[in-house]
Amino acid sequence: MPETSPPDIRAGRLSAAQYAQHFADATPPLNASQAMLESERCLYCFDAPCQTACPTDIDVPSFIKRIADGNLRGAARTILESNPLGGMCARVCPTEVLCEQACVRNTQTDTPIPIGRLQRHAVDALMASPQPQIFTRAAPTGKRIAVVGSGPAGLACAHRLARLGNEVVIFDAQAKAGGLNEYGLATYKTVDEFAQREVQWLLDIGGIRIQHGWRFAGAASLDKLQTEFDAVFLGLGLSKVQALGLPGEDLAGVRNAVDFIAELRQAEDVATVPIGHHVVVIGGGMTAVDAAVQAKLLGAKVVHIVYRKGVETMGASAAEQEWAQTHGVVLHQWMAPVEIMGAAGHATGVRFAQQTLVDGQLQPTGRELTFPADMVFKAIGQKLDDTVLLGTGLVLQSGRIVTTEDGATNLAKVWAGGDCRAGGRDLTVEAVEHGKRAAESMHKELNHG
Repeated sequence: MPETSPPDIRAGRLSAAQYAQHFADATPPLNASQAMLESERCLYCFDAPCQTACPTDIDVPSFIKRIADGNLRGAARTILESNPLGGMCARVCPTEVLCEQACVRNTQTDTPIPIGRLQRHAVDALMASPQPQIFTRAAPTGKRIAVVGSGPAGLACAHRLARLGNEVVIFDAQAKAGGLNEYGLATYKTVDEFAQREVQWLLDIGGIRIQHGWRFAGAASLDKLQTEFDAVFLGLGLSKVQALGLPGEDLAGVRNAVDFIAELRQAEDVATVPIGHHVVVIGGGMTAVDAAVQAKLLGAKVVHIVYRKGVETMGASAAEQEWAQTHGVVLHQWMAPVEIMGAAGHATGVRFAQQTLVDGQLQPTGRELTFPADMVFKAIGQKLDDTVLLGTGLVLQSGRIVTTEDGATNLAKVWAGGDCRAGGRDLTVEAVEHGKRAAESMHKELNHG
């Protein structure tokens, strides 16, 4: 039982210089010379495994060859033809388990081509150019489509529909577009307001209008959209945070990790965001890592990530886990939370039971550990708020919407994609592909069906 002390939660733990250093770009962009050298290492493989590993099927050898030839605009066009959010995906995709893991350079006891950084180099060059818009709209089709949600799936869907000549209205509850890209990623991954600059680039094609402050309210909302529009795309995301179901969960100092991350992203000055002296993050995914690392960067003295299973089943990639450890976060596995302890209405610690596998089932070993904590972040996953889908007639599987490969649901003229769609991997790049494919399916059915 740790000694109880008053909670130490406050902002301004560090100097202005420290904050600036800590929240600078986590992966600085390549300069022109570095990009040229890396692009020339590429073997430009025929039937390239890196392209196959990309959920959006970017022609990786082709765009890298264009960089080597000094044609950054052509490289960016190749990327954005397949992935209109190629700039953000270059920053946040787990390339180490996708395209770069598939790079044939790995088989030659060599380091893989830094595909993500090269992709960013090309797209950033286009965005900074005098004429960043490289796409034009097709002739108007006269069709109007509603897109619910302005996250990666919704934005990709809207952009492709607009390119094909359709009119699109995006409905979103938040004040800013972007969804996860704007509210759910660590600040150091997307500096310089890149999420909003990318959204503006997407909108500049024309034919897309965003209605902010609109919240999907279930069957009535869907019925209204189906009446007023020719088709509907649902990119609802996963808005409901999983509860721990533990004693003490309602104590002050206990927060959802996603709310903490969003607060940091929207803060004009990260120095104004308070953080505890001792922080415990419960969970094992990328959200847990983002919350834990940023807690440390804000000046927390001790930060623990505690996960109930083994390291091999953690949702955070090996690279993300290493990132956490290099920033002083302590990782623990095989420990299940039992109780959030408190005093005077505030969290003071978390008690965990050590676990092991017995015949494939998690069983307590009888050993318990308690970590002091004046802040506790819950990061055990999010889920679709399926209560809002009651009465819509949509078929659900494990709480998510069942669709075809092209995103069509069981309801006529209704498609879905992104994290709310059953069977996905909850990756930004996969959500983009969902939106793109759904748009093509919708356009074909509405205009050529």
